[in-house]
Amino acid sequence: MLYLRSPSNYTPPSRCFASTKQLHGKRKRKKEYFTSIEDNSMVDLSKLFLGFRFANGAHSQLYRGVYKDEAVAVKIIKIPEEEENQQLGIRLENQFIREVALLSHLHHENVIKFVAACRQPPALCVITKYLSEGSLRSYLHKLENNTLTNKESRLSLKRIIKMALDITRGMKYVHSQGVIHRDLKPENILVSKDFQLKIADFGIGCAEANRDLVSDDPGTYRWMAPEMIKRKPYDRKRLRPPIPVDCPLAMRTLIELCWSSNPGKRPEFWQVVKVLEEFVTLLVCDGNVHVLQSPTPFDQRKSQRQWIQKLDSYHHSPTPMPKPRFS
Repeated sequence: MLYLRSPSNYTPPSRCFASTKQLHGKRKRKKEYFTSIEDNSMVDLSKLFLGFRFANGAHSQLYRGVYKDEAVAVKIIKIPEEEENQQLGIRLENQFIREVALLSHLHHENVIKFVAACRQPPALCVITKYLSEGSLRSYLHKLENNTLTNKESRLSLKRIIKMALDITRGMKYVHSQGVIHRDLKPENILVSKDFQLKIADFGIGCAEANRDLVSDDPGTYRWMAPEMIKRKPYDRKRLRPPIPVDCPLAMRTLIELCWSSNPGKRPEFWQVVKVLEEFVTLLVCDGNVHVLQSPTPFDQRKSQRQWIQKLDSYHHSPTPMPKPRFS
């Protein structure tokens, strides 16, 4: 874990931006402002201090920082100005504008908190709340290698369902706002010190109404839905990780539904939230999430699929939602 130094020991961001400008001093641009973002989203550079750099991307660097006495993560994107990289520069700037436009309008406990932004080409800056535990990918990697400081070596079923609920509640909210993330993966899910998961990195996200107009950044192939890679020579079945043998059948069925190659057969995030909330109720009452009323595993899966699919007709109806056939 990184510890904050006093702001007096932090590097003023103007120094970082200045060094970037020196690299591209031959082509100066006038300062630009957002047209679709409120002015109060713009950063006051006099109150921003940069600390340790803790991550690098292909075209960005992440710093620990302090902004108005709040611990923040500062992503600085450097736009290449060489003629041969003009298309890349346009793409990075469009990503930046989309990310700020989306994040500044998303407010939910399971979505990363947007703090401010700065647009001074060739440097762009996105500031969000700093989460000390890093990404979900990093957490799972430490868990696998037994390097967690709390000595946790195995996730309990209760913890797994809680993690899944954090993600699905966040995505349920994102979709309710007409936003598509397009790159949901463990690297883009952050963990707070009290182990609350938050959706982050909306750089290639888009408004649902514009989804057909945004095709320059398709996302990460490993985590794509099959219909997004249908023109690629991949065996979709081999893209699925193995489900542990001790995974409860109810959860296995839910996973398999989410994996359907037919997008029309996959549950929406609000449906997954409902199912997971039922799992929580079962854990509290019975200590498990087993489906016991159906005599065979096939019947159990069938009853669960039917219940999830029936949720759609009750989503916008005042009629009480039917309960699944859980014990």
